[in-house]
Amino acid sequence: MKYSISRLQSALFIQILVWLSVAGLTACAPESSKRLKIGDQAPDFAIVDLTGASISLAQWRGNPVILRFWDTECKYCRADTPSINYYFDQYQERGLKVLYVATGNETEARVREFIEVLDVAFPVAIDSDMKVAESYQVTIVPQTIFISPDQKIITAVVGGVGKAELAEILGPYLSS
Repeated sequence: MKYSISRLQSALFIQILVWLSVAGLTACAPESSKRLKIGDQAPDFAIVDLTGASISLAQWRGNPVILRFWDTECKYCRADTPSINYYFDQYQERGLKVLYVATGNETEARVREFIEVLDVAFPVAIDSDMKVAESYQVTIVPQTIFISPDQKIITAVVGGVGKAELAEILGPYLSS
């Protein structure tokens, strides 16, 4: 028996992922902190990437942003990084920004090996003190936060991200 997924089923699946992502953004937030949700202003951050460049969300105002929290043992990260690479290659000229943020106890050597093997061309940083992850209330990786050019949270996706999702989520911000 052959299975096919209709556009409606695909849309429903994406909506469930969005719901789970929002739940992931808010489920472990302390009661006293403001829980992030879709449409909120994305928290600013400052982090130094592996090349020594300082990156902040504020400097990317006016551009759509993919903010990916990950670790080197993540099978989804290895599987979908080629899709994110492709999307970045296609749309960096239109302003797309991508930042991979390695979380937890990652070593620079492991992170560098990961980005070399997967030919990552966009900035990669290590969030060893988990400040950026905490500001986005990330407790599960991989988690991809999509940020609009006016720096509002478009959505968050827990798990892998494919080319179709990238196009659906960011397409309105990258069309000519």
